[in-house]
Amino acid sequence: MELAIKTQRDELVERCLQGDTLAYKQLYERYARAMFNTCLRLLNNVTEAEDVLQESFTEAFRNLASFEYRTSFGGWLKQICINRSINVLNKRKIDWVDMEQVAGYDSAEDLPYDEESVRYQVETVKKAIMKLPDGYRTVLNLYLLEGYDHEEIAGILHVAESTTRTQYMRAKQKLLEYLKEGI
Repeated sequence: MELAIKTQRDELVERCLQGDTLAYKQLYERYARAMFNTCLRLLNNVTEAEDVLQESFTEAFRNLASFEYRTSFGGWLKQICINRSINVLNKRKIDWVDMEQVAGYDSAEDLPYDEESVRYQVETVKKAIMKLPDGYRTVLNLYLLEGYDHEEIAGILHVAESTTRTQYMRAKQKLLEYLKEGI
């Protein structure tokens, strides 16, 4: 079944390359919602997420001839969405904090928190994530939801790997605080 889905998606890309406008529409309809959610998780702003989504599809369709099937079309498009979202975040002048700059920080000891006392409810967690500062939310999303490791995140954000680890650690702490407070 997975093979059939891949073939169908590849077929749509090939039809687009041949100028089939219906195929462009079908690709957009297939991926728009998921890509919008990715942009929204990173940007925390509906208008910016919509803009990035449209720009990402435009870029993908304009560069479709350079798509080489090293990944799925969806994976390629997601990378475009993430990169464009990061560009928008960079314009916001996010204040990244590096571990080495934190006085008294000992990477060997984790800050204590009681995860078991926190009740995880999907909507509550979503709301809490959206309240996080841009830097925290970005790293948390890229690490937990998009599956990037800290080295990859550091490359995407053009910061030190220790910075992404600090942001992630602080994001988890802040998220747990929000959840314990009931947001």
